[in-house]
Amino acid sequence: MTEVTGVNVVPVDDPTDPRLDDFRDLNSIDRRPDLPSGKGLVIAEGVLVVQRMLASRFVPRAFLGTERRLTELADDLRTTDAPYYLASAEVMAEVVGFHLNRGVLGAAPRPTELSIPQVLDGARTIAVLEGVNDHENLGSVFRNAAGLGVDAVVFGLGCADPLYRRAVRVSMGHALLVPYAWTEEWPRELETLRDNGFRVLAMTPNPAAPTLAATMPTLAEDKVAILVGAEGPGLDERTMRASDVRVRIPMARGTDSLNVATAAAMAFYERARLAP
Repeated sequence: MTEVTGVNVVPVDDPTDPRLDDFRDLNSIDRRPDLPSGKGLVIAEGVLVVQRMLASRFVPRAFLGTERRLTELADDLRTTDAPYYLASAEVMAEVVGFHLNRGVLGAAPRPTELSIPQVLDGARTIAVLEGVNDHENLGSVFRNAAGLGVDAVVFGLGCADPLYRRAVRVSMGHALLVPYAWTEEWPRELETLRDNGFRVLAMTPNPAAPTLAATMPTLAEDKVAILVGAEGPGLDERTMRASDVRVRIPMARGTDSLNVATAAAMAFYERARLAP
């Protein structure tokens, strides 16, 4: 075994060891540890996502990984006392229920949810989601938000759990870094955004709406909330009425709309390119 100083390494060769229960049965419908109804843990999968967990407000309580990943993560792991359960790929597969190509997992308790005022503090650009209930789309929105300078995400009605393992994985760990908050009264709390100086910009496929590219420069000096809805139904009409501006992305060849994460990314880019 490779000697790694300053890291709490615990070799494990028994897949039934109860110390590994935080990582057990990740594919199980009713026993998986990342369900809020179960252990309510956040699972980081892969070197990069584990690194982002260590850099976030999520405090890991354990890791499970191979010797190769231990070597790659050694510098990062010296910042925590959480144990690194060192196991073979075969033992890991028996614990989690499938072969894990990424070779390392981290587990952290879910912290107290942030409030709307907390995520709005200091923000100039936020994403607001309604009905985005697909975990992969949700993860992609977080990854796009991180890459294109969005300060926070606000969830309206009907959105999926951003801390579900698949959402965290698809986001490349940015669901742990980009702050988010849940609204309690939807869409009434769009007024809270306005009270904090945000212009609420709603994405729509309506061909009568002005284009995103033409509208965004007129909001360059404003704080902006970019509002996107689920694929198919889009934003509820009540939500649209509660917005300040409706905008569209011009579409060609009979296509009426884009994937929600792609559409959001285009809006984030139009906003980002106006930054000094």
